[in-house]
Amino acid sequence: MRYIITGRNIDVTEGLRAAVQEKIGKLERYFTEDTEVHVTLSVEKERQKIEVTIPVKGNIIRSEQVSSDMYVSIDLVEEIIERQLKKYKNKIVDRKQAVEVFTPEYIDKDYDEDDNIQIIRTKKFGIKPMDPEEACIQMELLGHNFYVFSNSETGEVNVVYKRKGNTYGLIEPEF
Repeated sequence: MRYIITGRNIDVTEGLRAAVQEKIGKLERYFTEDTEVHVTLSVEKERQKIEVTIPVKGNIIRSEQVSSDMYVSIDLVEEIIERQLKKYKNKIVDRKQAVEVFTPEYIDKDYDEDDNIQIIRTKKFGIKPMDPEEACIQMELLGHNFYVFSNSETGEVNVVYKRKGNTYGLIEPEF
């Protein structure tokens, strides 16, 4: 795997680089050699955060972990990604998505699917045309983290969502 390691508010020392390559390197048994792994290390006050993104054809495998110690964060993120790979392996392979990115050992091995996705509730509601700012206000009033609405400016169905740091995001369809 090829590592692209960047730092925000932190110098990426050789020790950190070695720790990332050692821990994330455990995932090499799942991916081919030319798979890129994007790692971002950042520090905000007492928060030591690592973000790992592995783009594979048709999917993105991603995890971020925060702790008070960067080395603990690195350990945690590797465990999460490995769990994700085992959990979704059958779905990825069954759909023939990105099969050429993974090693034959990963594709041939069966993992328990103990966490099947189950939709346990369905909601229906009328979508009122409104602008994105009004949708953000409505989302806040409801106490939700996202809100689906019809954008009065474009006529499309959009989603606003709450981001970290009291900011908002807007998802628009792309055709």
